[in-house]
Amino acid sequence: MKVVALISGGKDSCYNMMQCVAAGHHIVALANLRPAHKDELDSYMYQTVGHQAIELYAEAMDLPLYRRTIQGSSLDTSRDYQETEGDEVEDLYQLLNLVKEKEGVDAVSAGAILSDYQRVRVENVCLRLGLQPLAYLWRRDQQLLLSEMISSDVHAILIKVAAFGLDPGKHLGKSLADMAPYLKQVTNNLGCSKCLLVGFQWNLLSLLFASLQAWQCRRELELSLPTVTLPSDGPVPLDVYPHVSVENRG
Repeated sequence: MKVVALISGGKDSCYNMMQCVAAGHHIVALANLRPAHKDELDSYMYQTVGHQAIELYAEAMDLPLYRRTIQGSSLDTSRDYQETEGDEVEDLYQLLNLVKEKEGVDAVSAGAILSDYQRVRVENVCLRLGLQPLAYLWRRDQQLLLSEMISSDVHAILIKVAAFGLDPGKHLGKSLADMAPYLKQVTNNLGCSKCLLVGFQWNLLSLLFASLQAWQCRRELELSLPTVTLPSDGPVPLDVYPHVSVENRG
């Protein structure tokens, strides 16, 4: 099937793209919803941390990118979503409707792992548009999924933390592979090992993923990180925004 991939810049949406390719589907376009006039949006549906790098994904993968600014808010937060004017879910509907018209896609790649709230709303939009949702990560064992991502060359860095057990001074800018042992330790200690990838507020920016090879792409995302300096008093920074660029691969 011809697939549009919903991407946030994070590890889950990237790895789900890889699973789509492995299953024989063809990624023909990327789609992203971004916040208006801010770096991060308080949204029930969308991860917007690191959205500044999204256009570079399209450049590195040589795919068309469709973006829409989020205009709605979380109005219908019930278990079973119904079409609601002004809800942020309708921004997703408008975005995917445009991609369907322009690219003739049959399916949507979504990186949902455990959130029924997100799954129900993506499925609602896909049903209304006659599109097939593809969520290969859904309800997967998260310990196994983390190991798979690392072994599949998903290179992602931590750009935000907001959870017990995560120290911005120590962990911001660390890679997924570097963080894996510590994350397993913390989740096991807290008795929530099944929530390894989605139980904490930690956002990663994926820089290089093996699915690029499916397009014989010779480019990857390179970045330079600012130094994280903790103040002696006052609020502790919980995020870091790297400079990201597209570089040719050797």
